[in-house]
Amino acid sequence: MNHTNLLNWQAFKTELLQHPELPLQFQYAQDKWVDASYHITEIKQAPIVSVDCGGQMNSWTEIIVQLWEPGQKESEQPMAVKKALSIINVVEKVLPLNPLGVVKIEFGNSQFDTRQMYPSEFTLSGGNLIVNLAPDATQCKAIERGGSCGTTSSGEECCAPAPASEKKKVQLVELTTFQGDACTPGSGCC
Repeated sequence: MNHTNLLNWQAFKTELLQHPELPLQFQYAQDKWVDASYHITEIKQAPIVSVDCGGQMNSWTEIIVQLWEPGQKESEQPMAVKKALSIINVVEKVLPLNPLGVVKIEFGNSQFDTRQMYPSEFTLSGGNLIVNLAPDATQCKAIERGGSCGTTSSGEECCAPAPASEKKKVQLVELTTFQGDACTPGSGCC
């Protein structure tokens, strides 16, 4: 997986630690905000092991922060960063989180299907710390590393039937020295 531009857990926490008193808001699309009543319901650590279409094994860890909007609005003001940090501390007492794990924010509501998004940037605006979220996307790891997607080095598709190979020809050799039309007991023919 191409992780060059993705935020890791250590950098995510460092950003939060710089602004403990500010309200923490999440923007999941242009002018679309997670409701101020959101809760951080869980933090997951997911080790991923996969094999891509080029036959290469890949592994990485994701740290997934799940946000939930209650059915009824509970607050006009989003939680302060320090409350989010206290939840993180509770989690990390039980589950040490990989500091290099890729951070994803999991969120959905009645107008937005639940999905995992990347924190793409932090901004300070109106006395709030805003985490702008970017959608996740699929990728072809084989092509990204300069290989080909599901093809052999000669350009054949990986799932195509194997080419018919020519059967090896075997030369038959006479193994008996028997002379005659029939084999009889004691004659040495069998």
